[in-house]
Amino acid sequence: MKPNDLGKTFLVEECQKININSFVRSAKHNLIKTLISSELDAQGISIELLTSKTGFGGTRYWFKCPLCKQRVGTLFVHAISQNLGCRTCLGLEYRGRRYKGMIENITN
Repeated sequence: MKPNDLGKTFLVEECQKININSFVRSAKHNLIKTLISSELDAQGISIELLTSKTGFGGTRYWFKCPLCKQRVGTLFVHAISQNLGCRTCLGLEYRGRRYKGMIENITN
C-alpha cells in the first residue's frame, strides 16, 4: 500500500477538472473587454459594451447606443449637433439610398 492510496481507484469524472483552454478563453475575454474600454476612455468617450454569443461558442462585442440603448456595431458623431448615437437615432442615411430615387427620375 502506498501513502496516497486510499484503497479505491478514482475516475476522471469524479475529480474537479482544470483546463488551460478555459483559463485562456476567460483571460482573453477579459483582456479584450478591458482594452476596448480603456481605448474608449482614452478618447474621452463613455460607451457601454455589450456581448453576445456566436454560433461557435465565441463572443461578439457591441456598442450600446447612448440614445436608444440598443446594441450596435457602429456609432456616429452627428456633424452638426455632435451627438453620439446609432444611425437610426441620429437620422442618418447612406448616400446611395438618399439619391437613388432622384437619379431614377432624371433618367426617365
